[in-house]
Amino acid sequence: MPTLAKNSYALHRYTIVETFEAGISLLGPEVKAAKLGQVQLKSSYVSFRDDEVWLINAHIGVYKPAGHKFASRYTPTRPRKLLLKTREMNHLRGRMTEGNLTIIPLKMYTKGAFVKLEIALARSKKQYDKREILKKRTMQREIQQALKNRIAGRP
Repeated sequence: MPTLAKNSYALHRYTIVETFEAGISLLGPEVKAAKLGQVQLKSSYVSFRDDEVWLINAHIGVYKPAGHKFASRYTPTRPRKLLLKTREMNHLRGRMTEGNLTIIPLKMYTKGAFVKLEIALARSKKQYDKREILKKRTMQREIQQALKNRIAGRP
């Protein structure tokens, strides 16, 4: 299950509440480009349109060997349909309306011959939450460094 793309920016901005696995409807050259790692999920999000779930703003680069005709009419950030069960779609829609939640893509990976997308219900972090997390990481790093120096016998 090799990972094709990660959205590490999302983990900084959001608190993950629940995750789901979704299939994604791609064209043939898009699958090949994705498997080459030409995917960027940084500014993408998931939305509902006409009882369907769509991935918006995900950038999948052009697969050069597909030819000039394909590349000339290809839009890298086109909306792509996500494949979820009706039960999962209803659950996501219900959770979005009841709380202040959004749906974001976390990572794209392959599962057998298929390309899958891990999506998450997420709550936006406040600025002070982000600062607290950075302070905790800094403190942990300093503690680890002090313990490492103490074990090594350095002052």
